[in-house]
Amino acid sequence: MTRVAAFDCGTNSLRLLIADVGPTGHLRDVVRRMEVVRLGEGVDRTGLIAADSMRRAFAVTEDYAKACARAGVSAMRFVATSASRDAGNRDEFIAGIRERLGVEPEVISGDEEALLSFHGATGPLVGRHEEPFLVVDLGGGSTEFVLGSTQDGPIAACSVNIGCVRITERHGFSDPPSPAELQAALADIDAAIAQAGALVPFARTRTLVGLAGTVTTVAAKALGLSVYDADAIDASVIGVAAVDRAAAELISMRKAERAALGFMHPGRVDVIGAGALIWRRIVAEVARAAALDVVVTSEHDILDGMALALARST
Repeated sequence: MTRVAAFDCGTNSLRLLIADVGPTGHLRDVVRRMEVVRLGEGVDRTGLIAADSMRRAFAVTEDYAKACARAGVSAMRFVATSASRDAGNRDEFIAGIRERLGVEPEVISGDEEALLSFHGATGPLVGRHEEPFLVVDLGGGSTEFVLGSTQDGPIAACSVNIGCVRITERHGFSDPPSPAELQAALADIDAAIAQAGALVPFARTRTLVGLAGTVTTVAAKALGLSVYDADAIDASVIGVAAVDRAAAELISMRKAERAALGFMHPGRVDVIGAGALIWRRIVAEVARAAALDVVVTSEHDILDGMALALARST
């Protein structure tokens, strides 16, 4: 058994997984945490990580480093994704993480992010759903699409620059969003989905799998949960129509109404409308192309993929 730690720093959140990985590749969670640091706040507009965002990320990293020391991990890996890829001052961020964690952070490409997410998400689903899987990882700044099977690996992959934080900031949604704001956002979203569809053959999908906070929050709404329940959400199979209704309701709500939902993380209140808009359009397009009537939601993602890869290399 190997104990490893994986850090995923995205546009909206900084997450940690400490896990024990057995010789057969079985993964057992020891610690799984998420904090909203909003590293990508303003990056779409300025091209730089803001000083306050960097401070928030450094403070959470220090806290996570203590958790890793207490758990006695044998190896760590820190990856940064969309916001760090886009930022002109990413070297300053990387140096700060290196100083606090003692490992070299990696700013990975969208393609590598997609591959890690695919392997992390599909492992627990093997034998339970028809392949190939289309895994969609909807983040704060970018969204990754990977089509493939667990035996043969990815067939096609694409990363596009739409995410809940990026779209919220770019279109400055009112509370609630106006029809004009939604239409402008949809133009961006639909263009990105078309870009992905030109590279990833959606019609070959047999099972659509959605990952990350926006997707799991929409799933919580569709499932009628009163509080966030990862066990209930993980591997849940929800009808396309139910996902559509849940997303539509989240889009139309005021922030105060979203904040009152028992399953809503406070750090998602202001961006879940844009995230739900993106997920609603992706689900509709993939379901149309592949004649699907259900969506699978997974709590397993890039962190799991990183942990498995770390264990193999240790």
